[in-house]
Amino acid sequence: MKNTFNNRMGDISGLLLKEISKIDEYKGMWKAGEILHPQILKRLKRSVLITSTGASTRIEGVKLSDEDIDKLIDKINIQKFTNRDEQEVKGYYELLENVFNSWERLELSEGTIKHFHKELLKYVAKDSAHTPPLEMQELVEWTRAELSSKNNHPLLVIGNFIVAFLAIHPFEDGNGRLSRILTNFLLLKAGYAYVPYISHEKLIEDNKKGYYIALQKSQKSFKSKNDTIIPWLEYFLNIFLLQSKMAVELTENKNIESILSEKQLLVWNYLQENKGAGVGEISKATKVPIPTVKQAINKLLKLKKIEMSGMGRAVRYRLR
Repeated sequence: MKNTFNNRMGDISGLLLKEISKIDEYKGMWKAGEILHPQILKRLKRSVLITSTGASTRIEGVKLSDEDIDKLIDKINIQKFTNRDEQEVKGYYELLENVFNSWERLELSEGTIKHFHKELLKYVAKDSAHTPPLEMQELVEWTRAELSSKNNHPLLVIGNFIVAFLAIHPFEDGNGRLSRILTNFLLLKAGYAYVPYISHEKLIEDNKKGYYIALQKSQKSFKSKNDTIIPWLEYFLNIFLLQSKMAVELTENKNIESILSEKQLLVWNYLQENKGAGVGEISKATKVPIPTVKQAINKLLKLKKIEMSGMGRAVRYRLR
């Protein structure tokens, strides 16, 4: 497996390496914990769970819209499903939610993958059991060792894992959906903390044709003298670069309204309507508690949306 991977990496272009560098630049820029309110992060994650579930299952033929899925998930105690589409959607949503919430406690292993697969299809009736082949075990062991050694960039290792996983096709059903769950999982393990806030699956759905073309071009070369995953890496890195860019944009000025809590937004709106104001004045006018006003002020200062003038009790804040 090691020689196979090294051969595949032999023709990595400067353009791909440049994309990886840009992705890691965005990774360093992601400061959501300092800027986004926990309630906003929770809301974004919920939205991505719906969007990703819809996109990933529709890629495999499910007909439910995001609105349908939202309504389905809200049914806390589902005793009976109307059809298999609903079974697959429920399984995907719950597994992805668990991955988003528990990835730090999990490790890549054959056991983890089998568990993910079981959870993915737990609502699907009469799913046939299937034992992953030896190739799956070898791929997992090599991937774990490679990620640990850091001999190659983790995005190259993850890209190789996904395309090889799909080529091995270890299960009778659910391989495509499981590969996208594993993509989210491995990207989180590699430190890309913004994965739960921008849907990777939706970006694939929007370019589904390119997804299948890239997989086919790489997989048809496997076990040949011209073994390469470059077509797949070009697609995978392009999608993840876009995802990374969109994540960082969540914290940028142009999206200010979407990253403020309701009370913080009252402070922001007041400052937009007035040439300058102190904390006490803002609190009195908006009926927002002073500690919350101060939190909003600090966030707006970090975002460079406002500036401070004066000193001590005479400090006032205004738009930049």
